[in-house]
Amino acid sequence: MTPNTSASSEARSSAVARKAKALERGARVAVFAPASPGSEAKVKAGIAELRRLGFAADLPVAQRAEGYFAASAEARRVEFLRLLGDTKIDGLIGLRGGYGSNYLLDASLASGVGEPKAVMGFSDLTSLQIFLWQQFRWVTFYGPMVAAGLDAGAGAAGGYDEKSLRSSINELGAGWKISLRGEALVGGEAEGRLLGGAMTMVEATFGTPWDLDTRGVILILEDRGMKPYQVDRVLMHFKQAGKLDGVKGVVLGDFPECEPPIAGSPTVRDVCARILGPLGVPVVFGAPVGHTMRPMLTIPLGVNARLHAQGDGSLEILEAAVTR
Repeated sequence: MTPNTSASSEARSSAVARKAKALERGARVAVFAPASPGSEAKVKAGIAELRRLGFAADLPVAQRAEGYFAASAEARRVEFLRLLGDTKIDGLIGLRGGYGSNYLLDASLASGVGEPKAVMGFSDLTSLQIFLWQQFRWVTFYGPMVAAGLDAGAGAAGGYDEKSLRSSINELGAGWKISLRGEALVGGEAEGRLLGGAMTMVEATFGTPWDLDTRGVILILEDRGMKPYQVDRVLMHFKQAGKLDGVKGVVLGDFPECEPPIAGSPTVRDVCARILGPLGVPVVFGAPVGHTMRPMLTIPLGVNARLHAQGDGSLEILEAAVTR
């Protein structure tokens, strides 16, 4: 029996979302590296941007890289747990993605998770964000990281959107909107809980104890460097695994470096329209979420929202993602 139909999943799906305190100016944020290492120049630039935003931020703890990992799995897990338990730390920002966050996901991590803190990142950190949601109902933030977005700056190509970041981590009210800057593939409106992330990382949760429950969800899916047929394969896995059943709407990224291998063959947009169109739910394609060369939006994961699939598309956030 899959987690989507198990009693334990049903119990978790009805649980109340747990939210961290708002990250106001002066909040102390820690940089953590659950996956791959980042270049020194990018890390310093990202830290400088965090400080410009008004946060107290320090360079991450130096660790010995192991291949494409920032450190050993145990060292990365221990550092993450240390930061979660440090009462002087208000929020955690990922260093960068790459690969390796899945190595942290086990019983020792679960036993060390306490009160919620704001955790922000994208790409490979999707594994960690889904784990925190499925196991503990933590609201997290799908947005820029220190060496992947923050380093390039606000409003810059390869940078991030400052307005959606500040609203996500600091807005205590409801009803604020995020312009998706994409296009409506299937028009309409829908309400649901925002969840998802990098599509291959979402797919990698299938069959695990933290398999993402997509029922009643506005599903965020994005990635990079995939051929259209590879996106097709992943979406068909979603469909055949029942992960598109009960989805209320879909927000898709702009899929950089995913051009067709042969001129005139189907594009990622074509693939998404063909597979997702028959669902009959609102679908917006081309939003600058996650991997994008445009200023990256920050999306609060785990909150209820309304998707407006008209024109460029927008998300209306129906509850605060943080508490006072």
